[in-house]
Amino acid sequence: MEMNTNNLKLSIGDKAPDFNLPGVDGKAYTLESFRGRRFLAIIFMCNHCPYVQGSIERIKQIQSDYGIKGAQVVGINSNDEINYPEDNFDKMIEYAKSRKYNFTYLRDEDQRVANTYGAQCTPECFVFDEHRKLRYHGRVDDSPKDESKATVNDLRNAVDALVHSRKVPIELAPAIGCSIKWR
Repeated sequence: MEMNTNNLKLSIGDKAPDFNLPGVDGKAYTLESFRGRRFLAIIFMCNHCPYVQGSIERIKQIQSDYGIKGAQVVGINSNDEINYPEDNFDKMIEYAKSRKYNFTYLRDEDQRVANTYGAQCTPECFVFDEHRKLRYHGRVDDSPKDESKATVNDLRNAVDALVHSRKVPIELAPAIGCSIKWR
């Protein structure tokens, strides 16, 4: 699935909607929880999607490379866990441990956050600046299943531009992935 850019709920420059979600580390998180971080890359993701599975090492690498420079990756899983039990909270904890996630991974069980952000697929990225204004929305890169075929690294480019006080070169790049599994 490719993200439909005609009906987006958030536009470039919009403020990040707040949330209050449980993390796989046993803590609850809101936007305020990340006050000390200059930039947020909120990525709607899940456990079972092959596009997320193909991108997870790149997502972890962005956290490793830019976390020290003030960026924070936040993964949010909003998928229906009844029809997709692989995406339930217990499995999220397992995935985060076994795959050594170095970023915050949150559960949006009632799907309100995905709805508020207008998320459509996994992985779908929203990058916010220090004022929590949207500066990038879209894909991780142009080959989410196979890193060796990626030619444009949109998420990395967006985070890098913000870290270095530059304009994000491409602000909207349609995300490619599995649809969010709505109830």
